[in-house]
Formats: sequence, structure tokens, C-alpha cells
Amino acid sequence: MQQKPRVLTAAVVTALVALLAACGAEGGTGPGAGAEPDAPDLPVAGGHWTIAAVTVDGTRSVAPPGARLEIEENGRAQGHSGCNKFGAAVAVNGDTLTVSTHEVTTIGCPGDRERFERTLLQAFSGELKGRVVAKGLTLTSPDGRRSMELTAESGVPLVGTAWTVDALLDGGTAASLPAGSEGKAKLTFGTDGRLTGSLGCNRVTAPAEISGRTITLGAVSTTRMICTGPEMDLETKLYDALDGPLTYRLDHRTLTVTDADGQGFTARAGEAKG
Repeated sequence: MQQKPRVLTAAVVTALVALLAACGAEGGTGPGAGAEPDAPDLPVAGGHWTIAAVTVDGTRSVAPPGARLEIEENGRAQGHSGCNKFGAAVAVNGDTLTVSTHEVTTIGCPGDRERFERTLLQAFSGELKGRVVAKGLTLTSPDGRRSMELTAESGVPLVGTAWTVDALLDGGTAASLPAGSEGKAKLTFGTDGRLTGSLGCNRVTAPAEISGRTITLGAVSTTRMICTGPEMDLETKLYDALDGPLTYRLDHRTLTVTDADGQGFTARAGEAKG
């Protein structure tokens, strides 16, 4: 007796298709078979980094306080050498960071900081291979002659952080501090509702009410030391800037404080106080 042809049900057909697909994925020889997935990009975009040290031609230079780097999502890098602010165009492709077109401000700085800045700009240029390490990231040129050591930098709150004034603002335009007064003005908004610190020469204190993005200061009191030169120049400008309601903006570890006329200052976070 002649047998009738066997009819495959839809369920059987589906199972066979899945089996063939699995076999092709395991042992196929077509394009992409057995290929390694693309390496993920370095975790630098949107990150904030402290520059710990740079090395050029075998000489390692430890960074001064305030040296930092931020790589933005839009292919830009912004940073501070501990002397001047700098910017650059960057492109990330897998584990490679390519840096081009530096822009640098032209504030005069002490010799050691100026030397570090030149070394930093040499190191942070061209093609750099990245490697994630325990405390952050290292960037090294393909020939190994240039490298940077970066440490991941955490954000800080407005209150309880020691802020060091690093620039003055006039109508929204930043200006360098009077030469010789760098690092002298330090302010802290305390958990006790008071502003304390130094304006560059004299100690300062004032009640400080913080609401939203507004800081309202009460009567500002200072000590009565007689100061001359750049410290007094800085103190006078900061004292005038602390008059009236103030608006602040906090960007990770950078604080910007301005009055209604755009007068004010920017400050960099130091160590948080308990």
C-alpha cells in the first residue's frame, strides 16, 4: 500500500526554523560569524576628573591643586591646569581618545604652574589610549611617551563645602584675580546657616539664607586687619559682590555666585567640612 506524504504542522516548522538558526549562529562561516563585539567606548563622556599627574618623555609631573578635566557629551573637553582654563575638541572611539585644537586662557602664573601647564598640554594631545584603573583612568599615547593620570571626581553640595574663589565676574564676564591673591579668599556656607571664611585678608561672617537658587545674606561682618596690595583689592571686590540677594549655580565642583548686575565670583570646591 502506498504511504501518504506526511504533513508538517506549523509547530514543527517553527521548531525546525529555530534549530537551523541556532546551528548557523554556532558554526556559520558568513560575515560576522564568531566576530568579537565592538569594544565599548571609554567611560569619559560626562565625567569629571582630577588630573593627578602627567608624564612626558619619562618625566612625571605631579599636578598642582585645582587641575581638572571634564569631557562633555558633545565632543568637547574643558579643564583647568591649575593655572589657566583650557578647552579642546575630542573624539572617543572604543578605547582611543583623540584630542585636537586646544584653546587656553592667558592668565600669568608662577613658574612651576606655568611649566606644568605646558607639560599638560603636551600630554593631552593627539591620540591617547585609555585604560580604566582602580581610582580612575590613565591616558597614554601609542608610543608611550605621553600619559595622564586621572582620578574620578565626585560632586559636592553647596552647604558644608570649603570654596576657594578662583575668578571674579563683571557683568557675566570672568576676570582673573589680582596677581598675588590667588587662593586667599575661601568661603563656606555652613549647616548652621552662616557664611564664614576669608575675603582675601580679613575674616568674614554673615547670616546666610538659602532658598532655591537664591542666597540672601544678612549683615556682613569682617575683622579689621589693615591690608594692602592684591589681597585688599580682592577683598574690596568680594565685599561689594556680597551685597543684596545673590543667585548661585552649582556645576559639580564649581560654584558661580552673581548679583542682579552680574557682579560676583566663581569658586572651586576644596575639602568638605563635617
